[in-house]
Amino acid sequence: MGGNDEPALEFDKLFKRFGDHVAVDRIDLKVPAGSFFGLVGPNGAGKTTALSMAVGLLRPDGGTVRIFGHDVWADPVAAKALIGVLPDGLALPDRLTGREILRYLGLLRGLPRDVVEQRADELLTVLELDDAESTAVVDYSTGMKKKVTLATALLHSPRLLLLDEPFEAVDPVSAATIRQILRDFVAGGGSVIFSSHVMALVERLCDHLAVLAGGKVVASGALDDVRGTQSLDDAFVHIVGARSDNAKGLSWLAS
Repeated sequence: MGGNDEPALEFDKLFKRFGDHVAVDRIDLKVPAGSFFGLVGPNGAGKTTALSMAVGLLRPDGGTVRIFGHDVWADPVAAKALIGVLPDGLALPDRLTGREILRYLGLLRGLPRDVVEQRADELLTVLELDDAESTAVVDYSTGMKKKVTLATALLHSPRLLLLDEPFEAVDPVSAATIRQILRDFVAGGGSVIFSSHVMALVERLCDHLAVLAGGKVVASGALDDVRGTQSLDDAFVHIVGARSDNAKGLSWLAS
């Protein structure tokens, strides 16, 4: 299991319902190993629900998720060893410093102490958090919190990163740092999946993507195949079927 030709992530008839609402509707999706993969869709499309099932935070009502061939729910230890996760709105132990969080999580994962210290040094330097050595996370900016969470996702040297809205509310300097680290990770053979509703960002970073709407995959494939000759913004609106008549009215605004 888990050979090099395995998809980095595979959804097979993945299904999740909340009461009468079907959030993820029996989706099939394969994310190629080594890809920079965007998961896009309007608010409420099912992106966060799908990613939460992919990383073992939310149990599916049907279907399976595999990480490099390992079933996330049948073989969670093997699957989770291969992934680094940046959930949306993750609560950090905010009375600790960034280094203390990395040390704690590294030792919790069973990494040797000297490896944890060396990797923490490198991550804090690369993510420009080394100036905040004595600052508790409660006093971090949003961008700093995103960066330290990314550091926790990278610490154990995963093969696949799953990131939910990694650039939301992040300042441009922090965003540039995060983008470069993710590009380097993919260039080194890693795979990245990230959700976003910012099409320009997806267009800039991703080589593959899937468009979710109403809990279904409505388009997927290589970036150029999905967007065709138009911008991804225009392709997205066309694929998702935005109702242009909604924009009419409000004539009093300009009067």
